[in-house]
Amino acid sequence: MFGIDFSELVVIMVVALIVIGPEHLPKVARTAGHLWSRAQRYVNGIKSDIAREMEVEELRKIQEQAQQQANSIEKILTQAELDVKQQASAAVQQPTHVIIEEWERDFQEAPEQKNLPDQKDVPK
Repeated sequence: MFGIDFSELVVIMVVALIVIGPEHLPKVARTAGHLWSRAQRYVNGIKSDIAREMEVEELRKIQEQAQQQANSIEKILTQAELDVKQQASAAVQQPTHVIIEEWERDFQEAPEQKNLPDQKDVPK
């Protein structure tokens, strides 16, 4: 992990045995183990906090992108709605007398082509 080989670890343990003594070595090793585990938990906690913050930042970016896309779609739909309303109002604003005149002209030009039923074909 830190680049310590097994031979270096054995040398450290022999020096610790000589300096600390065989009576206190188990207690010191246990304390060192507890301190090491606390340090690992602390580092892991910091890593998880950083990862969580990065995820939150990514989610914010995704949310902003989705909001921008939703706004652009809303603008497109609003413009399409306005276009449809303008076309519909233009069609409705055509004077009805023009429409009636067109129908009359069509009827007068070719009444025989209208395939009007004869009196005997009409059921009573």
